[in-house]
Amino acid sequence: MTEQKTYIIGDIHGCLDMLKRLMLKMNWNPEQDRLIFLGDYIDRGEDSKGVVDYILDLFKLSKRIDCLLGNHEKLFLDFLDGKDSHNFIINGGNVTLESYRIAKSEHTKNFIPQEHIRFFQSLQLWIELDDYYVVHAGFQPGIEIGLQIIEDMVWIRESFIYSNYDFGKKVIFGHTPFLEPLVMENKIGIDTGAVYGNTLTCLELPSCTFHSVEGS
Repeated sequence: MTEQKTYIIGDIHGCLDMLKRLMLKMNWNPEQDRLIFLGDYIDRGEDSKGVVDYILDLFKLSKRIDCLLGNHEKLFLDFLDGKDSHNFIINGGNVTLESYRIAKSEHTKNFIPQEHIRFFQSLQLWIELDDYYVVHAGFQPGIEIGLQIIEDMVWIRESFIYSNYDFGKKVIFGHTPFLEPLVMENKIGIDTGAVYGNTLTCLELPSCTFHSVEGS
């Protein structure tokens, strides 16, 4: 029997072409393998809507897909609820709105496909695997996983990245871009700056193999 694999993909940020090429390179088996997305599907890149459409199509192929909430999806949800338009726009949200072919307005939510809104609202905060925790940005050291707050799980950087704290399992995360995957005793970071002209990276488990594609 073939061993089940888990593929974890870092921050996409609207880079649909890179995502498609990475999926081909990974050789993911939708009938057997698990697929996890770390969040930040939208903003800054040119085709946020296309990325969400593509992931929704993947759901039709497999029930073994999990999608995490990134800080950019949190900003988008707050924006759609009328809570914070400024931070969404200055963090690349204007490009996301352009991909949906709409302009910023108080009625923006009416122009986003309901399937997309349900997708954003369904995103998970963290996932526990046999030997790993998977989260978008990281965890606050010294706090139990079940007591972590949303703001840290989607926004935390230095206090998590520079910590040697043992969370009980190695933490796989995105959010903070590196030129190549960050591998430490207690964590693995796989946001490799796809939208900034670097690479889009996937971590394959249990082999701990990295797959990546460069921008075209």
